[in-house]
Amino acid sequence: MKTLTSITMLILMASILSLNSCISMGAAMTMTKHNSNLHPIILIPGSGGNQLEAQLTSDYKPSSLFCHLHKGTGWFRMWFDPTVLVAPLTRCFAERMMIYYHSDINDYRNAPGVETRVPHFGSTKGMLYLDPNLKGLTEYMAPVVSSLEQLGYKDNQTLFGAPYDFRYGLAANSHPSKVGTQYLEDLKALIESAAASNNGKQVILMAHSLGGLFALQLLNRNSLSWRRQFVKHLVTLSTPWGGAVQQMLTFASGNTLGAPLVNPLLVRSEQRSSESNQWLLPNPSLFGSRTLLISTSNNKTYSSFDMPQFLEDIGFKEGVEPYKSRILPLIEKLDKPGVPVTCMVGTDVETPHRLVYGAGGFDAEPQVDYGDGDGTVNLISLLRLESEWSGSKNQVLDVIKLPGVSHSDILKDKSALEQIIRIITEINMEYVTLKE
Repeated sequence: MKTLTSITMLILMASILSLNSCISMGAAMTMTKHNSNLHPIILIPGSGGNQLEAQLTSDYKPSSLFCHLHKGTGWFRMWFDPTVLVAPLTRCFAERMMIYYHSDINDYRNAPGVETRVPHFGSTKGMLYLDPNLKGLTEYMAPVVSSLEQLGYKDNQTLFGAPYDFRYGLAANSHPSKVGTQYLEDLKALIESAAASNNGKQVILMAHSLGGLFALQLLNRNSLSWRRQFVKHLVTLSTPWGGAVQQMLTFASGNTLGAPLVNPLLVRSEQRSSESNQWLLPNPSLFGSRTLLISTSNNKTYSSFDMPQFLEDIGFKEGVEPYKSRILPLIEKLDKPGVPVTCMVGTDVETPHRLVYGAGGFDAEPQVDYGDGDGTVNLISLLRLESEWSGSKNQVLDVIKLPGVSHSDILKDKSALEQIIRIITEINMEYVTLKE
């Protein structure tokens, strides 16, 4: 299981909102009139925000008889699979989701005998619900897509999806990152294809949570001329630009984020193995020397500068080297992309600010001290672009704060959807005005 956006999706209730509550009738009529002038949109999900399929080969060696389920049956949906909620099968799920760092190739790979693929790349189909059979419980992008469709957007024509294997992340440029780099290449090709099929109109990228980090990396790893030719605007929702304290809880004691019946210790190893989870640990350049975690069992305190020692002390020594060599250089600085950026963030929701582990050590749940944020990501991280890019003459940045809107509710909350539709409407009206 994943942190930040995956398990929270298990408890989302179906609530596709009417466009009539999001925009005025006049705006709706204007957009209908000019729907041939829509800038294509590519939706980029957050961690755990799309379906993931797997097949088990003869090299797969299950840890128990329970885990023989699906072996030799071909492709099946690994995420989301409701069997994860059944205790004997939770361990099976976790061992299949594990990825491993190989020092000899300086990169990550799946567990032996587990092959994975991301279905429906280019479409929003695999992002609407994590399990189409459990729509009410696993709804994700459905409310956003429904609202955009009422503006005239159509899947695979003007509206596209860019799902990915969210277990994998990226690394600093000097290090290989096969899966993450391939995703950026596929996303770039999708952007160019979407523009070409829409008369050369630039693409709007809309990304939730971790997806915003991928989107910014894509922009900054391509030339400024390419960005300005193909990308009209980047819209991010709840992106953790500098990581989150909650991620330390995930690494230390496992985190179900409210999923019923699941023992967090059974999924802890899988969560630790995730390359993208390391990417989301609190950023030293942002959180600094402030105490983020206290452990009374070993009489230690940890700040964002102490992540290597923290990883070793929780029993995840194998994560230290990739964190130091691959992640730290990646997160030091966020370069400005030179295309307009709008950040929507939730505020005024209790968010883990500091963790205190008692005599039970890291196998026990901590005491949590709360601060401001969206319930998952700390406010300082959500507003990192504002603090670092403000005043820049070469970067357009707009930050929209939504009091009381949580990390996942930003995809379905009425006020959030109103803002999304307003932003997209204004971007498209810019094109109409220039054309006329």
